[in-house]
Amino acid sequence: MIIFRYLTKQVLQIVTVVTVVLLTVSLTGRFIQYLGDAVAGEKAPDILLLLMMYRIPEFLLVILPLALFLAIILAYGRMYADNEMVILMGSGISQKRLLLNTAGATSLIMIVVAAISLYLAPLGLRKGEELKLTQNQLTEIDLIVAGQFQTFGAGERITYAERIQDAATEGRELHNVFVAMTPGGQETGEPPRILLADTARPEIDRETGARFMRLDNVLQYDGSPGQGEFTVGQFDRQAILLPAPEEFEAVLEESTLPTNSLLGSNELAHQAELQWRLSTLLLIPVISLIAVPMSRVNPRQGRYSKLFPAAMLYVVYFVSLEFCRDLIAEGELSPTFGLWWIHLLFIGAGVAAYNTKVIRALNRWRSV
Repeated sequence: MIIFRYLTKQVLQIVTVVTVVLLTVSLTGRFIQYLGDAVAGEKAPDILLLLMMYRIPEFLLVILPLALFLAIILAYGRMYADNEMVILMGSGISQKRLLLNTAGATSLIMIVVAAISLYLAPLGLRKGEELKLTQNQLTEIDLIVAGQFQTFGAGERITYAERIQDAATEGRELHNVFVAMTPGGQETGEPPRILLADTARPEIDRETGARFMRLDNVLQYDGSPGQGEFTVGQFDRQAILLPAPEEFEAVLEESTLPTNSLLGSNELAHQAELQWRLSTLLLIPVISLIAVPMSRVNPRQGRYSKLFPAAMLYVVYFVSLEFCRDLIAEGELSPTFGLWWIHLLFIGAGVAAYNTKVIRALNRWRSV
């Protein structure tokens, strides 16, 4: 029991450190991407932190198995390098017994990953999609950043506002507005229309629910750039029809569905998603099976000599699962065959690693 607690503590400490480091790097990269979208007017700045929180379970689903894999190799590699493992082996602790003593940390991580994979990750993805789709309820005026040219409507409109005023009663109001409109996009060849307005504000038709951008004191220019034929018009008020918001259920993906709704489904995409969620659980004991013999190092090699091979092995394992999941969803791979053959392949590799003949052959190959 003392050895069990000692090994579990060593592994879990490194799991925590590796998870925090990798999660920080992942969240920082994603936050920079979201920040760029906010600056471009594609997302409102006040939802960025919520979006990051909803993505944390998805990141942990990838990071935690890798952190456990590296933690076992680092912890046991240090013990091999410091000759602690030699003492344990001399006391009758075999590789298989060492694997059993690793079961404490493995079981704890597996429980956490089960909660994330089967419940938290789909919930977080669904909440994140709902939050992003609420942006479609906002008009362009709500997303405009003062002093920047921003593109809307798949490139059909470019809008600029010199100054923005937020009023509690009247809502957001743009001042000194420029709008360049190309009906149907730039590929149609239709001449653009340029609007200059003193102010602009959102407006919604109460009967139809249609959304408009209302412009006041408008100058309108119609014509092609580089040609002298322009039509100029002046209006006290003009309105631009804005796209209708998307419905959430129309764009719902399988990864956002609750696990109980995937059970018993005949749709290939649902079966692929269910196998993927179960595979993230099977991944934990399989990588533990491989990590214990892989952690063996000679004192001259150093404790970090197996990190790069371990990371590459995990990448191959994880990417193979993702690739086969996509094949099942597209109907190119039978769900019966599914993702299970990948787990069996790596289980076979892990079992073979406990064979002393295989270990000696690998050691001779490395010495060459």
